[in-house]
Amino acid sequence: MVLPFKSAEVFSVEVSEKHELFRKAVREFMERDVAPYVEKGEAQREVPKEILEKAKELGLYGITVPEEYGGQGGDTLMSAIAQEEISRIWPSFATRVAAGALFTTPILLFGSEELKKKYVPPVARGEKVAALANTEPSAGSDVAGMQSTAKKINGKYILNGRKIFITNGGIADYYVVTARTSPPDPKARWKGISMFVVEREWKGVKVVSRIDTLGLKASNTAELIFEDVEIPEENVVGEEGNGFKYAMATFDRTRVGVAAQALGVAQAALEKMVSYASQRIAFGEPIVMFELVQEKIAESLTEVNTARLLTYWAATLFDKGLENEAIVAASMAKYYSTEIAEKVVIRAITVHGGYGVATSTGVERLLRDVEVMKIYEGTNDIQKLTIVKETARRLLGIKL
Repeated sequence: MVLPFKSAEVFSVEVSEKHELFRKAVREFMERDVAPYVEKGEAQREVPKEILEKAKELGLYGITVPEEYGGQGGDTLMSAIAQEEISRIWPSFATRVAAGALFTTPILLFGSEELKKKYVPPVARGEKVAALANTEPSAGSDVAGMQSTAKKINGKYILNGRKIFITNGGIADYYVVTARTSPPDPKARWKGISMFVVEREWKGVKVVSRIDTLGLKASNTAELIFEDVEIPEENVVGEEGNGFKYAMATFDRTRVGVAAQALGVAQAALEKMVSYASQRIAFGEPIVMFELVQEKIAESLTEVNTARLLTYWAATLFDKGLENEAIVAASMAKYYSTEIAEKVVIRAITVHGGYGVATSTGVERLLRDVEVMKIYEGTNDIQKLTIVKETARRLLGIKL
């Protein structure tokens, strides 16, 4: 046994030539077509339409969606590589593209064939924008504490509630929404939550406001209100009452993408640090010649590549169908990669000196962006709890 895994056989990463060719295509796209728009996009708090159209042509919206539903039929590792390369240039754009998976994943995993055919293809092709509306003002990490309700009346569900911090919330055409369809069981608070597909144009769906965040300035984060929204019965995802499980299963899979986003940020910071240290002259020589700077670069090189191995490994486990192992690995990857990204960016700022805190270099923006990544799709503290609880449950047979 290799705690918390049963054997060392799970420790393998399988990167193929296809993955590397895909990486090259995404990197070229980001450096050639996207990089020139980053500064303007962050200032205007939006991703330009021309970039979104080009991303559509490249198939970045539905990488892991099966071809029969309008996607690319790629694997989890391919999606992680895309998130890494996109975030290396513009993390806000990565969230804009990746948020669609929070909508398509639960439908593909648990939805009816009708829901899959109706809602997944336009999102996978980039024709429609989608979002997951789960977090509430009083229910963030405590998802089971949500207060939104959906009461079944005359064959329809009447949805009422408020959702907050919803990525793509203000621009989405479709939402996957969680709400209570029955009161919580004191012994199992997660029971009684259901999941629905809701369309933006339906009566009672309102965008309250856009939320300005510390980082990811061009990502649209919004607060939503649902007032007596009528949802047809066929828009229930899976079975009534299992929405909590569906949401957690979704986050388990998309969490690898957040790790990959942080990895891209860390890689960008590392590259900026090395480049600046090689060019900046102090005391008559490039500062890269100074041991303290070399120490920062060596530490960052080690940690960034460790984060890459951990992230790629978690993705590989999902692609192998080793779900129990993948859930733990994904939490490890999300926690470690975001923490390491923060450290590497701070080192890069330190090496840059005054230029590190100047907005013109883009280094300080990386720190603001990664602070958001440490929080969304499960805070890092929650990831630590997941790691320990999953280990105790699977290997020790106890529930913490």
